[in-house]
Amino acid sequence: ALSIATRPDCLGKDVLCLIEELCKIKPVFIELGLQTIHEESAQYIRRGYPLSCFNEAVDDLKKVGANVVVHLIMGLPNESKEQMLESVKYVASKDINGVKLHLLHVLKNTDLATEYEQNKFATLTKEEYYSIIADAIEILPKKVVIHRLTGDAPKKLLIAPAWSANKKDVLNGMK
Repeated sequence: ALSIATRPDCLGKDVLCLIEELCKIKPVFIELGLQTIHEESAQYIRRGYPLSCFNEAVDDLKKVGANVVVHLIMGLPNESKEQMLESVKYVASKDINGVKLHLLHVLKNTDLATEYEQNKFATLTKEEYYSIIADAIEILPKKVVIHRLTGDAPKKLLIAPAWSANKKDVLNGMK
C-alpha cells in the first residue's frame, strides 16, 4: 500500500489523476489534516482552508478510489469536549476509512507556547483526554479504522501537557 499525508487544498486535478492511477496498482491511503470542524479554531491554528474544501477533497478522493484517513486534534485552545466530539461525529458521517486522533502538544518556540505561557488556555489533563478518546471510539463506526489514539512530540520541545511525554504510558492507561 501507499500512504500519503497532505492537505485537502493540495489536491488539484493533476494530483487526483495521479492518485487514481496509483489506486489501480495498489491500495492508496490519503491522510487529510482536518484537525477540527470549527472555523474559529481552524482560523486560530491557521489551518488555511474552509471545511467545504475538506468535504470536496473527501468526495474527490473517494471517486478516484482512494482510502481516506482523517487527522483530528483533541484539546485545541478554547474547544469544549462537546466541540471536539462534534468534529468526531462529523468525520464519522463522511465516507472515510480511518482516523488519527491526536492530543494537542504545546511546543517550544511557537506562538502557541507564548499564549500557553500567558495562561490564555489550558491543556487537557490525562483523565480529560481519556474521556474524550473513549467517547470518540463510541461515536466512530466500526468500519472506520482508528490508526492513532495519541501522538508524541519531541521531548526536548514539549512544554505541555507534560504527562504526554511517555506515549507508552499514555496508551497503557487507556481502558
